[in-house]
Amino acid sequence: MYKIIAPLFIILLFVLEMQTTQAQGIRKYSNEFLSLGVGAKALGMGNAQVASTTDVYSGYWNPAGLTHVKNLQVAAMHAEWFAGIAKYDYISVAMPLNSNNRSVGLSAIRLGVDDIPNTLQIVDPDGNINYDNITTFSAADYAFLLSYAQKINKFRVGANVKIVHRRVGKFATAWGFGLDVGAKYAVNKNLMLGLTIKDLTTTINSWSFNFTDEEKEILALTDNVIPVNSTELTGQRAILGAAYKMEFGEKIGLLAELDLDFTFDGKRNVLIKSDFMSIDPHLGLELNYDRFVFLRAGFNNIQQYTSNTDDSTITSIQPNIGLGLKIKEIRIDYAFTGLNRLSDGIYSHVFSLLINFRKNANNNSEAQ
Repeated sequence: MYKIIAPLFIILLFVLEMQTTQAQGIRKYSNEFLSLGVGAKALGMGNAQVASTTDVYSGYWNPAGLTHVKNLQVAAMHAEWFAGIAKYDYISVAMPLNSNNRSVGLSAIRLGVDDIPNTLQIVDPDGNINYDNITTFSAADYAFLLSYAQKINKFRVGANVKIVHRRVGKFATAWGFGLDVGAKYAVNKNLMLGLTIKDLTTTINSWSFNFTDEEKEILALTDNVIPVNSTELTGQRAILGAAYKMEFGEKIGLLAELDLDFTFDGKRNVLIKSDFMSIDPHLGLELNYDRFVFLRAGFNNIQQYTSNTDDSTITSIQPNIGLGLKIKEIRIDYAFTGLNRLSDGIYSHVFSLLINFRKNANNNSEAQ
């Protein structure tokens, strides 16, 4: 066990050192859209995936998991957040190389809010309000992950080269480049450990703004800040997970995973928090029958807030549920997230699809 814990401890120390060195320029919640999660299976399990992921979705959760992929796999997801205001789409592909010990993958993500009214020109030169001058634009975040993974003895390791592009209409654009790394280790046939470090070397996002002189004048007259070209740094996030599988007879299986998200960009509203480091736990369960039907549940987003009535502190936990169905080489997953916010309308229905292109009957994929 020491041989397992020691490398993980050294990696975490490296992350802490990097974060301390660059803390002055790191922006809290930078590129946070990349922390929402992909795949209805994962979202139904409260985003607890780092140790157990074994399919094409591993390119996002832990690239080391791509070593389990033995055939070409394709996956896609669509979700609508905040009562349909934001659209979240994901597509990915993964395949093994000539050696079954190595795999590659490519993932693309878009989170966007479309048809945003642009009211900068709503007042014409005569001072009259002209609604015909209202146009619309989109604010969207994109990410592209190029993944590589390899199995080395009992360890599985992987990395992502990440490109981030953000656009706010014609007004602002940003490009960012980063690196993610991941590792997995099977202690035995039931217990698995996983570690993912996102933005290992700090992702640098370069923003540029494009406002006309007329638009700058309008912003100034309305007491708005005129942004200037700048650089935004995304700090490291380390996710440590442990998963345990159990079998009940020949057809019933249970998977449980606990993940801990470590962030170092200041105090966050999570369960364990400080100015130096915050830790956000999340737990997921998956019960399957004959690897045909999957029932899932998970808990994440543990937060504290002050009551509006008596100023007391309230702790909230977001519960999620999910359902999966595997028909031959196709897996269809559904998740219902945010069950604790039904009355507020802040919940989401998520659907995702995975297709496994099996080469022949004797080549079994490990994807669940």
